[in-house]
Amino acid sequence: MAMSAQADSGTVLERILRARRLEVDHRKRVLPEAALRYGVKAATPLRDFPAALTRDSLNVIAELKPASPSRGVLRDPFHPIELAQTLEAAGAAVLSVLTEGEFFRGSLKNLRDARNAVKIPVFRKDFIFDPWQVWETRANDADSFLLMVAALGDGLLRELLALGRELGMEPLVEVHTAAELDRALAAEARIIGVNNRDLNTLGLRVETSFELVDRIPDECMAVSESGLRNHGDLAKLRDAGFDAFLIGESLMLSPDPAAALGAFLGRSELPV
Repeated sequence: MAMSAQADSGTVLERILRARRLEVDHRKRVLPEAALRYGVKAATPLRDFPAALTRDSLNVIAELKPASPSRGVLRDPFHPIELAQTLEAAGAAVLSVLTEGEFFRGSLKNLRDARNAVKIPVFRKDFIFDPWQVWETRANDADSFLLMVAALGDGLLRELLALGRELGMEPLVEVHTAAELDRALAAEARIIGVNNRDLNTLGLRVETSFELVDRIPDECMAVSESGLRNHGDLAKLRDAGFDAFLIGESLMLSPDPAAALGAFLGRSELPV
């Protein structure tokens, strides 16, 4: 895994954002926004991401993630098509696909391959801070994308939310603290993700979700992300008010991700 940027100073999030900005600046020169706008016109029809999060079920966003800054390589070899199909069959409501390359070994090709292989919505997980990236997201057939409050000023957060909606994608707005949640709500985010991992320190506390859920209005969709260990965690979080759950490393580290997802969903057997 290429981790050269970790030699830089700053928090993990700051290092990732510095590297990502350099890459996006380069890609913008190679692929102008006008070309992406043309690509959006040719994109496949959107799938309903918000509806998938609000089924009367344990709605799991299953994450396809080859590596992470906290754990290094998670799955090698990494087969996005096979993973996507088996996780859909095992009951995933949505797939999340990492597209950041340096720290997570992700790619837009993984996103396209996964989405072409399934019928459920596919969500782009990346560090998005430029309208160009939103156009890029839809041009690559994603149904939604992540916005991290910690990485965005208030004006830019509102701008990216509005552009996502203009393109038919309701973003998942990720927070880690009460202050970030207040900012997300002030920007009129409709899907709130509570990340139990602090990307500045990589520390993990599932309690973060329980501490913030009562502050999320009923009209918003609530997603608990990271550090979920078993079916009991999902059941408790659902009782607390969460609509959906993002699970990545537990699935990627399992020799049988579909069976692992089935266990999270509380099934002793996988669907036929």
